[in-house]
Amino acid sequence: MSTNKRMGKQTVCYQVPPIILGTGTVAGKKESEGPIGSYFDVIAEDNVLGAKTWEKAESKFAERATKEAFKNSGVAPEQIQYLFGGDLLNQCTGTSYGVRDFAIPFVGLYGACSTMALGLCMASAFIDGGYADYCGAITSSHFCSAEKQFRFPLEYGGQRPPSAQWTVTGSACAILGDKGDGPMIDCITTGKIVDMGITDANNMGAAMAAAAADTLMVHFQDTERKPSDYDLIVTGDLGYVGKSVVIDFMQEGGFDLSKNYNDCGLIIFDREKQDTHAGGSGCACAGLTFCGYLYKLLQNKQLHNLLFVATGALQSPLSVQQGESMPGIAHAVSIRANS
Repeated sequence: MSTNKRMGKQTVCYQVPPIILGTGTVAGKKESEGPIGSYFDVIAEDNVLGAKTWEKAESKFAERATKEAFKNSGVAPEQIQYLFGGDLLNQCTGTSYGVRDFAIPFVGLYGACSTMALGLCMASAFIDGGYADYCGAITSSHFCSAEKQFRFPLEYGGQRPPSAQWTVTGSACAILGDKGDGPMIDCITTGKIVDMGITDANNMGAAMAAAAADTLMVHFQDTERKPSDYDLIVTGDLGYVGKSVVIDFMQEGGFDLSKNYNDCGLIIFDREKQDTHAGGSGCACAGLTFCGYLYKLLQNKQLHNLLFVATGALQSPLSVQQGESMPGIAHAVSIRANS
């Protein structure tokens, strides 16, 4: 068995990089009013696409994003060998109900808000390993379903603290193949769980920041690359609070992120004008920012080398109610424009 693709502790580099052939995005109204709103394929002005519940709406978002990805990539559903996906709802029902009619072998993932990067990691590994010619990666979230599940019913009208983030309403899907034109995934760094002991569900950026910094440091150590080797390094979704913590952690570790680092939670919303407090969050935060915005910058060669590091808080409603801390996870995907 060949071992020459593995670098260091947690990184795999591909000899023939899998290609991201196309993406599909569906966004809510608030997301469409943000700085990157023009990059999304479909806007749900009613935030539900005609569905009767928030949860059913999230599944409709996932279904529509997948259809948009098929259309934009030119890959038919019957060509996809595996679809990797998940969301924030209990048992990932948002995704599984949304894609159940496509008859594609499905692998459910739970990486919380890191699911877009986790899906890209799994899909690219399956393609590079020769297990598939085409794979998909999908995720979704909805402000109302997330608030209902993790915090308070919307009717409660509770005051959110400044550290709280706004869960993004939307869904994003990417289609990958073993050949073709499009941005290429050249390596992935799978993160490990890091728990800082934070129990405040309204301060998830701080809870995930250490995991993001850990994965970033391991990535640079494994690959012997530097932050300056990338045009842009993007975490998601740490927001204003978590981003500042990552910069401090990385500075202490000898890595300067001051010139080319941002966070999906700060890209997708104008947090001052849109009153999103510390920024965006939710699986669709990193999903929409990558599939809708960053992917197009790579396609157009406005970005040549991107390090996409989606982050997640691995909590559940029950663990929060029981006062458990929120373990963090982050997965890094190195993507370069196709020359």
